[in-house]
Amino acid sequence: MNHGPHKNQHGFTLLEVLIALLILSIGLLGLAALQTVGLRSNQMATMRTQATLIAYDITDRMRANPTGVDAQEYVITTSQAPGDTSATGQALADLTEWRADVIRLPGGRSKIERTVNGTTSIHRVTVYWDEERKGITGEACGADPDIDLRCMQLTLL
Repeated sequence: MNHGPHKNQHGFTLLEVLIALLILSIGLLGLAALQTVGLRSNQMATMRTQATLIAYDITDRMRANPTGVDAQEYVITTSQAPGDTSATGQALADLTEWRADVIRLPGGRSKIERTVNGTTSIHRVTVYWDEERKGITGEACGADPDIDLRCMQLTLL
């Protein structure tokens, strides 16, 4: 009987086991990286959703108070506190609550600008946030993500 070197072998060699472990390890590292990217993307989507809801919130408040809008009580810059404006009554309460929501976003800022086009008054609501949490402060709406905050802009006619 010829018993060659391969006839009595059963199972895997140590080298095959090590190669299989290496391939499994690379796959698991890839899955961990995907999980990290997925969590980060989910967090960014949550911030964008919150910013959108915050912008729509103040526009709804403005629609409910046309007298305050006509008196320009809702116009506010990023550096102004609601109490530093000409806002009174309902507009002041709206801006105070709204700004409290805005600052819950990382690096949250906001402004409401008014322009007049003929007889039409146009308000632009802008909500800024630091999506990368880098401590950036630029207000060019993400033109350069290393300098500028992300923003959501909403126009109210």
